[in-house]
Amino acid sequence: QVRLVESGGGLVQAGGSLRLSCAASISGSLINAMGWYRQAPGKQRESVAGITRLGVTNYGDSVKGRFTISRDNAKNTMYLQMNSLKPEDTALYYCHVWIRSSDYWGQGTQVTVSS
Repeated sequence: QVRLVESGGGLVQAGGSLRLSCAASISGSLINAMGWYRQAPGKQRESVAGITRLGVTNYGDSVKGRFTISRDNAKNTMYLQMNSLKPEDTALYYCHVWIRSSDYWGQGTQVTVSS
């Protein structure tokens, strides 16, 4: 069983920054695609950003230019650098990974942006 542990969430004022981390319980070299999702109260879960094993990235339209996803396979960890945060970024952020044909989710870390 793969365990994913997110950290780095918190309360920040609009315009501020946070960096989320997702630590995996297995070697990063075994993980194919990785990504961050978020879910705000009353809304569906949405994709925020993704990164492949080779480092190819993609972003949701609402975060392009503000968020940066990265991964460090040696540390089995994925990151999400979030800058210029807006109140609408408030949500529970989840880590998601694909390993072979199986996928896994973390428990989530709360990000709250005050106006």
